[in-house]
Formats: sequence, C-alpha cells, structure tokens
Amino acid sequence: MGWRPLQAMAAHGLCSAMAVLAMAAAPTAMGQEQAQSTQRFQTLRPLPGQLDQTPVFNDNNPESIKASGILLSTFAPVGRAHPEAHLDQRFVGNFTVFSHHVYARPAHGATTAWLALLAGNAADQPVTITVQEAATALSQPDAPFLPLPSFLEENLAAADEDHGDTVANSFRAPLSTAAAARLDQAPLRRGLGGRGAIYAGPGSRVAGALVRGDSTPGLPASWRLPPHSTQTLLLLPIPTSYLDPPVNGRTTQLRLHSSGPVSLAMVAALQDGPPRLSTLLGLLDGPLSPKGHQPTPPGHAGGIVYSQVSGVQRGARWLARLTDPGSDALSVGSVPVGWPVSALVGGTMATGQVQTAPLVAFYPGTAWAAHGNYGVEYHLTLPLLNDTPEPVTLQLALESPQEREPPGGVVSLAAASPNAPVRFRGPVAVQGLDGSPGERVFHLVQRRGQPGPLLGAITLAPGEDRTVVVRLVYPADATPPQVLSLLSAHTLAPDPHAGDPRRIDVDALIAPLLEGS
Repeated sequence: MGWRPLQAMAAHGLCSAMAVLAMAAAPTAMGQEQAQSTQRFQTLRPLPGQLDQTPVFNDNNPESIKASGILLSTFAPVGRAHPEAHLDQRFVGNFTVFSHHVYARPAHGATTAWLALLAGNAADQPVTITVQEAATALSQPDAPFLPLPSFLEENLAAADEDHGDTVANSFRAPLSTAAAARLDQAPLRRGLGGRGAIYAGPGSRVAGALVRGDSTPGLPASWRLPPHSTQTLLLLPIPTSYLDPPVNGRTTQLRLHSSGPVSLAMVAALQDGPPRLSTLLGLLDGPLSPKGHQPTPPGHAGGIVYSQVSGVQRGARWLARLTDPGSDALSVGSVPVGWPVSALVGGTMATGQVQTAPLVAFYPGTAWAAHGNYGVEYHLTLPLLNDTPEPVTLQLALESPQEREPPGGVVSLAAASPNAPVRFRGPVAVQGLDGSPGERVFHLVQRRGQPGPLLGAITLAPGEDRTVVVRLVYPADATPPQVLSLLSAHTLAPDPHAGDPRRIDVDALIAPLLEGS
C-alpha cells in the first residue's frame, strides 16, 4: 500500500492529510499531473448566495495528534493555568461541531488517541443540548480508502431487492485480528452491492450521512448540563491496535442546539484505556497539544500555506439560486456555464470570489480562515428555462480542474489517470435529472483534471422549465476548489471508470484488507 506522507501535503495544509490512509500515493512531479491537458471554454461565474451565520466549532489543528492536551477550547481563560489555550466563546441555539484528526502511534506509544468533547455550563440554570444530526467514522474499520470507481450511484431503496447476478454479498472472513481491525464489511458490502450507502474514507462517510439525514447509531440524542458543571458529551477513540502501519483517523460532525450558552472543548488523551473524567478535566486545565505547520499570512506573495483550522468559524451552510443576472431563471442560452464550489484564496477559478468561512476566534499559528469550508453544506438550486423554440438537452457535472486560477473562461482538464491525486471523494445529491423525479445520490472519486463525471442529463422542451437542486457537504477528504458545470449535450462522454455497484466484485476490492499481517 502506497502511504502518502504528511510532508507531501504540507504545501496546501488543507484538511486532506487523511490521504495518509489512502491506498495510492500521488505523483510529486507537476508535469505528470498536467499530461495530455485539454481546455474547455465556458463562462465561470461567482457562486450566488452566501454562508449563513451558524457558528462552527472547527477542530482540525493539529490534524495529526502528537501529544495529549487541548485541541480546541472555547472556555473562559480566567483562572486557568494556561489562559492562552482558551478562546472564550459561547454557543447557544443552533451550532455545528466539526472534528477531523489522525493518530499515528509512535514506537512504544499509546495504542489509542481518545477524543473527548467537553461542554461547560457556567449559568445558574440547567442547559439542554439536543442533537439534530450527528455522524462520526473511523478510517479503519468504518470507512477505509478503497479504490472505488470514479462514479457510483447509491440505491438506498433497494435494501430488500435480490440482485441475483451480484458477486458483492459472498461474505469473506478476515484472516486475522489485524485484518478484522481494518474493515467493517457489512455496511460497505450493502452499499457496494447496490443496497445502501457508498463511501471511501471517513470524510466521505460522514458527509454522506449528513446529506442523507442519517445519524451514526449509538450516539446520544441529548445531554442535560446542570448549573456550573462541565461534562463529557462524547468520548471517541482513534485506535491503532492491530493496524500496520499503526495509523488511523476519525471525522466527526454534529449539528446541535443548545437551550443556553455553553463552552466547548476537545481534548486528546493518548493512553491505551479510556480516560476518567478527572483526567479529562486535568487536560482542560493544561496546555495545548502541539499545533501543525504555520500558515502564510493574509496577502502573502508567492506560495500559500493554508494550515488547518483550530477555532470558531461563522457559517455552516451556503444557500444559493443560480440564475442569470437580473433574472429569476437560468436560461439554456447561458450554457456552457460553471460556478466554483469551495473557492478559496489562490483558488477562485478566476472569479475573484472567496467562499471561505471567516473565523471569529482562532489560535496564533493556525489557519486564519476556514480554507476549504470542510463540513459546510452547499444547497444549490438551478431554476432552468428553455426559452428557445427547440428541445434542448443539458449535462450536469462536478469537476476538479487542473488549474485553480485559470485564464478567464477556461476549465483545464486532462485524460483520466490513476496516478493523478484525488481531489474530491464523497457524495453529491441531485434532484431534477432526466429519468427520475426524486433525489439521486452519487459517490464520486475524482482526480485532478478529470473530465466530469457526468452526473446526469436534463432535457427540456421549448418553453419548459425545471428546477434542479444540487446538495453536498464538503467532505474532509477533498481538496478545493471544484466547479459545478452546466454543459451542452455530448460535451462529456460517459465515464469509462464509472461502475454499477451491483456488478462490483467486492471480494476482489477488499481482499488486500482481509489478508493477515
């Protein structure tokens, strides 16, 4: 297995270092990535709409945990032994928690990194925190980075169907305890057998759960905090026992509501067994766990180091209607047209638009904005209108172009290569395509510069209108930006790397993970 080193990703410093767990390394030579480049000319517009005001507890720095300590705390600094470790912010009403970490066990080190989400109520009245949606996943065994086809459609409604010709359901036992630690076979087999959710990596699995409105089983529905108390909301392990190499990761995203103001903290305890509350409270009064690499400052000339976020961001959802300027509709005459998704400094697709969520509080030496908008939900509505006298067929695609700041109106693509780095790995939900009135969910594994894949077609008669809705939660295993493109018919050919989940040989796909160490 080609483990991608953390150092290779430090130049971007985004939330993509979970690729250390991926099954193929990315090439390092830029020339390799740009081979056989082609250019498609289309209008590139800023994405309409804006982020909402929902506060987000964004816990991603250090991405790779090296020591026990505070990862992120919004508790008040007064009376603390290390006041610099506390950002003094409160959450009330609706808010989101996003957390994404890796633990690589050193020689003779603890087998597990325990992540504890703590909440404090400093008021004289009790506070109730209610879960709206919540998802968490480990890379191993919950969501390994399997080499999936570039395009698969989920079939959640087919759970009881019998696919007689599928080879996906011949359950194969792992050959060792170590192999069993790498893969939770049952839910993955259901999805890849055309009978459930599809995912590759914990960011993909968590994003998919939120897109579908699912919550991870076993998580609490609510917590009650007595006055002047601090308690543990979640205690989540990142285990490395039986893994070779001993590396694992976890992504967590919670959509919560608090009846009163609360402080939050995420602390890491590196030890074999679960820590006691007294240990966690001791960590909360201790120093920060060492942070990752330093970002370049805003406005820096030259290469950009984004670093990762450790702070409180403003904005969890981007709601937009994609129309023509001065119109309530999007005319088919505007095609080909595209909009950046997760545009950031140095990656606006020549639109000049930065969609990055601002940070209202963060630690010095960590990202100064939420570059990448990881965990942000994009809800994009396209009110299409065929205002021509002829029938029109359009194509819809989400793509990861080669150039992040191309010449205006150019989308640079390349022939698909298995050696190009993965830029987007996760689910996209679309409603309004030909062939189905309901919402369809597609899982993409998209490499840099890869054309498409084609999400679907929209055929409109003269004068016909149709609303197309695209939804995604920007996954932790992606690298921005992407472009949502509306194209003329026949611009994109069917993806030769796409697959039918009912025809996947799951035994062959997961065989390397089922072998003993």
